[in-house]
Amino acid sequence: MEMDTDTRPLNRARVMRTPRPDGDATRARIIEAAGQLFGDKGFAETTSKAIAASAEVDIASINYHFVSRDGLYDVVLAEAHRRLISVAELDAIVNAPEPPHARLRKLLELIVSRAMGGRSWNAHVLARELLSPTSHLDVLFAEEMPPKFQLVSRLLSEITGVPAGDPCLLRCAISVGAPSAVLFVVGRITTPLSGPIIQCPQDVVVDHLYTFAIGGLEAIAREHAK
Repeated sequence: MEMDTDTRPLNRARVMRTPRPDGDATRARIIEAAGQLFGDKGFAETTSKAIAASAEVDIASINYHFVSRDGLYDVVLAEAHRRLISVAELDAIVNAPEPPHARLRKLLELIVSRAMGGRSWNAHVLARELLSPTSHLDVLFAEEMPPKFQLVSRLLSEITGVPAGDPCLLRCAISVGAPSAVLFVVGRITTPLSGPIIQCPQDVVVDHLYTFAIGGLEAIAREHAK
């Protein structure tokens, strides 16, 4: 009888993708538990043991679905960004029939509502990563941000007249997005400075961000027209 003499190591990633009957539900439960803990305590202070206990699974389940705690954090970080705004949601806004200024306001309304609408774990995870970036931030630049930036830059191109691909659009995207990102940070911990912002009506915050964004973009448009 011929024996298999292939001694190459098993493809671990392929083996771990073998489906289980309750795999999707367990995976989702681990992501939710990890998201809560990463948001509350941070990546460094959150152990696999704590995540497993919160998700009511064993540590082997974390390794099965995510290879390691690092792999789990990558997935949680990407999910946090998707919950901020997904590609499908952004595509619907950018390709809506309204004028570009109205579409920009609609985008800011959605982001502000999610930044100020409650203390969800995705806001806390993103805030921690913004305040103290880790090497895991690369997963956002590799997976989540490129298609979203393409859509946002198209909208900004319509407003400013700057052609697609011009480096100026990246600067514009940062200038428009950074103030909204700050809302996730100030929403994490109430301080004498952040308290008034958190308690401010969302429509007032949207008006403020929109006014500053449009003012800057129209200035860029005038400069480009020269």
